[in-house]
Amino acid sequence: MALPLSMAGCCRLAGRTAGSLLFRPTRRMVLSSRRCFVSASTINNLQFKLDDRTAHSSLDLFRRDTAVIYRILGLDPSHVQDNPERFRDWAVVFGDSRITSGRHYWEVTVRKSHEFRLGVAEAAMSRDECIGTNNTSWVFGYVQRKWHAMTTNKMVPVPLVGKPDRVGVLLDYEAGRLSLVDTQKSKIIHTISAQFRGPLCPAFALWDGELLTHSGLEVPEGLN
Repeated sequence: MALPLSMAGCCRLAGRTAGSLLFRPTRRMVLSSRRCFVSASTINNLQFKLDDRTAHSSLDLFRRDTAVIYRILGLDPSHVQDNPERFRDWAVVFGDSRITSGRHYWEVTVRKSHEFRLGVAEAAMSRDECIGTNNTSWVFGYVQRKWHAMTTNKMVPVPLVGKPDRVGVLLDYEAGRLSLVDTQKSKIIHTISAQFRGPLCPAFALWDGELLTHSGLEVPEGLN
């Protein structure tokens, strides 16, 4: 089934445009036991790096795996280690921590990017899909100079003027809330409500420029 035009404009296959997106039955993944995930608690501030094992071949990690840059050519997929955790069609990368409880906050610096997504996704989300297009991911997307809250192929405009260089993400697992935060004003801009059913990972998609993640942060006082 073809995407509505409003969605097709924001959903692109890595390295090429997608005029339509085929919806496939959601497949849960069995993640490799070789990767050790950290379970986030309500006590410790969430500290994570980006998980190279999940990164699409067009994405390069740097700054000790805390940042990601999009390269239009990327690597030949045949030269990237094949594993079931990697996104093969979409320019997506996950953080290497699983979140099963608590309230957690991290920030993202955006550089030279005009199309990206950031939020959370179930650790077992299908790698055949893009974050924000299913019921196992919850993200805020920026495209065509506009912000949207995205999940299950629904896009809700977010009334944010312009593109800040740095934004915050606040996750309250038990309350089922994911919020986009104005870091300068310590103010919530928009909140997505959901019912989280399993372990979540920080999730990012990028089609130009670069993103730098800042984790291990305390929730700002204005948000408590």
